[in-house]
Amino acid sequence: MTAPAGQRGRGRPRDPRTDQAILAAALELFTEHGHAGTSIEQIARRAGVGKLTVYRRWGSKDELIAAAVESARGEIPSPGIGDLDGMSYAQISQVIAEALPGSARTLAEPGYRAMLAQVFGSSVTHPGLMAAFWNDHILPRRRTAHLALSRAVDEGVLPPETDIEALIDMTVGAVVYRLLRPEPPDADELLAYLRSVYEQAGMIPRR
Repeated sequence: MTAPAGQRGRGRPRDPRTDQAILAAALELFTEHGHAGTSIEQIARRAGVGKLTVYRRWGSKDELIAAAVESARGEIPSPGIGDLDGMSYAQISQVIAEALPGSARTLAEPGYRAMLAQVFGSSVTHPGLMAAFWNDHILPRRRTAHLALSRAVDEGVLPPETDIEALIDMTVGAVVYRLLRPEPPDADELLAYLRSVYEQAGMIPRR
């Protein structure tokens, strides 16, 4: 069984620069050509390493591409739920609000949007990739949103009958829908929109 990325066995220590080169090559190829147009051989060639070096780190193409996608999240934070547990609504919403400028800058990048389009386009043909993206990229941020909205309900900011899951879905859908426009917003426009959507959803207080 292949050891998980980040672990190393006996012998020479892992070079993090090699990991970064492989992830960068995988991300570039996936964004350019999609899942079907990307192979381990191509990734290894672009990264300047052998195929065995790639397979020692990632056991499958889906696993490698999912890791490459996660590495591209830029300034989009992924706070651990343990870091927020015990915080009040005001404290959690402040963490979320402070993260919005970085998220807007990353989401406004054409390369990031192109990568997301490839991920969504692979959801039916390569469900393993979408499952990995969901578990590694979406769920950690969804848990943060759920915790913030749960606190908002507990503290009376939102009504007790609030459907938190539906509210999160609507928030994410609104952002994705805005990114699909023929002329996507720049970082400043997207930041204003994110703040508006998050305020409407109750994830951050209205100003």
